Amino acid sequence: MTEAHAHAHDNAKRYLEELLELLRIPSISTDMTHQEDMRHAAQWVADNLERSGLDTAQVLETEGHPVVFAEWSGAPAGAPTVLIYGHYDVQPADMIDGWSRDPFTPAVIGDRIVARGATDNKGQVVAHMKAAESLLATGGCPVNLKYLIEGEEECGSAHLGAFVAAHHELLAADICLISDTSMESIDQPSLTYGMRGLAALDIVVDGPRQDLHSGAFGGCLHNPAQALAEIVATLHDVDGRVAVPGFYDDVAAVSPQEREMLAKAPTSQAAWTEVMGKLPDWGEPGYSRNERIGIRPTLEINGISGGYAGDGFKTVIGKHAVAKVSCRLVPDQDPERVFELVRDRVLAVAPPTVRCQVTLRDGGLPALTDREHPAMKAAIRAYGYHWPKRDVLLVRAGGTIPVVATFQQQLGLPVVLMGFALPDCGAHGPDEDMPVVMFESAIDTIIQFMH
Repeated sequence: MTEAHAHAHDNAKRYLEELLELLRIPSISTDMTHQEDMRHAAQWVADNLERSGLDTAQVLETEGHPVVFAEWSGAPAGAPTVLIYGHYDVQPADMIDGWSRDPFTPAVIGDRIVARGATDNKGQVVAHMKAAESLLATGGCPVNLKYLIEGEEECGSAHLGAFVAAHHELLAADICLISDTSMESIDQPSLTYGMRGLAALDIVVDGPRQDLHSGAFGGCLHNPAQALAEIVATLHDVDGRVAVPGFYDDVAAVSPQEREMLAKAPTSQAAWTEVMGKLPDWGEPGYSRNERIGIRPTLEINGISGGYAGDGFKTVIGKHAVAKVSCRLVPDQDPERVFELVRDRVLAVAPPTVRCQVTLRDGGLPALTDREHPAMKAAIRAYGYHWPKRDVLLVRAGGTIPVVATFQQQLGLPVVLMGFALPDCGAHGPDEDMPVVMFESAIDTIIQFMH
């Protein structure tokens, strides 16, 4: 055990209390009524980084919510620089969502920290901050450190790309380290080396100028809700493949060796059944669940609205209908290109009896990190320090962190995704939590990674 590890263990109670402080701030980036809370959270992060021993820590403005930047450059000559990214904003949370307690009154219940942001991403961000504090309090860090903590990850990081483009010199580093992913389980470390990209779009079908009485007008016009259902039904074939011409054309091939490696990730039928009940598997033929999530693209209907769907019954023909669609993308797919393919397919099958429009709402490129990069090897060794009896699994995640591709493309950085959340931590859901032991293990592992 290094001096830094001993320092972290001696200060574990205080580190936990500081995390609870940050969790009390309702920094909900998608709700403009929380702008002051966003600024409060940003300033808290900057102040805490400064107290932790960083040379500089400042709140910097963007066109949206501010970012926090901090730096320490006291490592030995020739030492690499690690850029650490995280976010202080959180998803909305309300008791009506199913929380058993106020989501912004954090508490340690049993062995878990329960609060919105406990795992996504405040718990993991504070772990990085406290790892740095322990290193700097015991003689310094073996690498130079930079921190970029943003406030818009939960609303698409809309202004981060422009900030990165304008601050290349400020953010210059050798690698980027992000803890915003999960491990396989509390005793099975896993290292994410790939994230899927995203293309999110709206399909809007318009019909009459106003809602109409279904008795007076039914059968005389194409109901927009029905037309939309007919359209989205053409986007998959009966086997679960995406039926958009050209959708798979740019998908990068995955070697048999990589597929064999990915197959080593365990799949729990019990956990699957708990979520899915007795529903049978559905999806693209020829691929396992893990492969459908990690190495294959998807097209999902995230929501459909149109007409009346409230309590009781209202016999109307709604004037329009909307479908929210997201495509998870893999290398070498491009969000703009995939949007164009889906748009062209939708417009081709849309009946002439309605008006149809397709709009791109959000996009993010997929990202991969070379599994043989020295920083990846260092992450594997760091996990091995805390979990010496388990081999580290290498996985490709199904989700999207747009900033990963931003750092790779704009800054030329390899990105190491060293996460400490667990699958049952409930990120984005009610009673989100993080086990205290994972918070402490994250600090230990990050310290080891820096060494």
